[in-house]
Amino acid sequence: MFRFLCHVMTVVTLLLLTPSLAWGQIHQHDNENGVAMVRSLESLRDLDYNSWQVVAYREGTPGQPVVLRIVGYPGKVRLDHPTTLQVVSGRREWQLVDITLDNQALAKDGREAAAEFSLDPLLNDLRNNRPLRLVLSGVFNELPVPPYVVGEWRSLQTLAVE
Repeated sequence: MFRFLCHVMTVVTLLLLTPSLAWGQIHQHDNENGVAMVRSLESLRDLDYNSWQVVAYREGTPGQPVVLRIVGYPGKVRLDHPTTLQVVSGRREWQLVDITLDNQALAKDGREAAAEFSLDPLLNDLRNNRPLRLVLSGVFNELPVPPYVVGEWRSLQTLAVE
């Protein structure tokens, strides 16, 4: 009986401590132009408890740029462009370039509730899935990003599209 309990405890421990091989929030599909796309879609709350949709995506084959799109509730927030997204982790800090106006659909969108940033400078510098804090001046002071989301973002650089 003792052996059986040890085996059960070992299996349960391994199931709880072993990370999943598949990321549940990574989606693959074709964009409106028929180009293959992979994306990570999350809803995160800032420290003021406002909800933000955070989408990291890559179009085409691995090696193409990864873009981070932050979307607020239309009518509740207005994002001016260009603006810089500050990313902080411990003592490290990155400034991500606003590329919103490069996206024709967002540039013409009068709601101005979304912003896009080049995510590659951050992803190329990260060596692990560390928690991050996003700061968008005048919009939110701190939007925490948990490590599992950072892992999803990092996987987008090399994930093959089927």
